Amino acid sequence: MAKTGYIYREECLKHVAGPHHPERPERLEAIDAALARAGVALTKLPCRPASREDLLRVHSPAHIDTIERTCREELPYPDPDTSMAAGSWEAALLAAGGCIAACEAVLAKRVDNAFCAVRPPGHHAERDRAMGFCLFNNVAIAARWLQTEKKVLRIAIVDWDVHHGNGTQHTFYDDPSVYYASLHQHPLYPGTGDASERGAANTNLNIPMPPGTGPGAWLEALEKQVLPELRRFEPEVLLMSAGFDAHRLDPLASQRLESATFGEITRQLLSLNVPAVVSVLEGGYNLDALGESVVEHVKALHGA
Repeated sequence: MAKTGYIYREECLKHVAGPHHPERPERLEAIDAALARAGVALTKLPCRPASREDLLRVHSPAHIDTIERTCREELPYPDPDTSMAAGSWEAALLAAGGCIAACEAVLAKRVDNAFCAVRPPGHHAERDRAMGFCLFNNVAIAARWLQTEKKVLRIAIVDWDVHHGNGTQHTFYDDPSVYYASLHQHPLYPGTGDASERGAANTNLNIPMPPGTGPGAWLEALEKQVLPELRRFEPEVLLMSAGFDAHRLDPLASQRLESATFGEITRQLLSLNVPAVVSVLEGGYNLDALGESVVEHVKALHGA
């Protein structure tokens, strides 16, 4: 069995986007409760808030200042989907910092891999803009930390959230040392992620899925398109943008994946034998499906 690290901080429950908003604190509570019921043995990892220096590797000073002021003063934000409250600032810093802490623990061999149950999610956040429920781009911040602080030369990010990770793609589109692969429903928010978007060095791979696509097509796309590309790339670290909103019960999309599919996706990616693997929560908005799917994902990380 692998030793799987777990990032979970109750402060991330303090991010409240408003009544009836799908990205709600109960998401993390559902995950934590489902993992406890399943009896998966996880190693709780400590973490600290991301520093301003950490954020600046991905985001502009103006964006960071705007998010801090919007949270602390509970101001409206131009993107109506991306609301913030007073507790959102601390939650967002811990979400990004938790991803860095997980990478640090995996590289130090304190754990074999890690899952970060953090919110707000991150993959839509652009350099100068919060959008799509995302304030800071957690996985991109972790990747830049790996590059600058640990001198990692090749990083792969595989994003299976049902919505395309526009912010992550844009961060690394011209960076040949980061391979970004995304499987996502298309057409769907945010409208990016066409297969023609290949990056400056062909290190960007988008696999759009039509509405109603089931598990077979997703797993085949991974096996025949993503895995061969990543074997050629030979990453030293694999980051997973783990969204669970392609589940057939999710209210925000129309894919047909089952909870068990996310375990299969995870096992396929682990077959690459990348030395360091960290998974970061993105979407997933049906609480029962989210909890079940994360259990399947974490069991696969754990080797069960």
